[in-house]
Amino acid sequence: MNNIITYIKPVSILKRIFGAFLILLSIYVVLFNNILFGFFMCALGIFLSATTGSQINLSNNTHREIWSIFSIHFGNWHKNPEFEYISVFKGKQSQRINSLGASASFSNQIFIINLFYLKNKHITFYQSKNKDNAFKVATDIKNTLKLDILDATEKEQKWLP
Repeated sequence: MNNIITYIKPVSILKRIFGAFLILLSIYVVLFNNILFGFFMCALGIFLSATTGSQINLSNNTHREIWSIFSIHFGNWHKNPEFEYISVFKGKQSQRINSLGASASFSNQIFIINLFYLKNKHITFYQSKNKDNAFKVATDIKNTLKLDILDATEKEQKWLP
């Protein structure tokens, strides 16, 4: 039996419903109207419903970055290196929107979980907008992989017990 830990970024239920509606409508459009427009609608529906995340398979010691739509995961498995510790740190995610000659920039705070190996190499495993959620995921990984957690969310970094 595979022991797989999966973390995916949440997608709002309204986006999923709208995406599913567009996918179903696109099937009708492809069959009875314009094939090109139907495929465009299907691609938009998939884009709205999809999310990204990560998986670790403990049975065969592998991991993968995934692209997920309606709980169907896509991605290539890679052998895990010998992980040394988990780091949770605070970063900023920026987004720029341009429309009709005007632009706006938004940035929000995110918490990133990295799994470190070979002293300074890392794999970014998870991102969250909520600090408590990030530490919950890091604690789950800590308990499963028997690693230490480095809290790098403040200026003073500290190891958590």
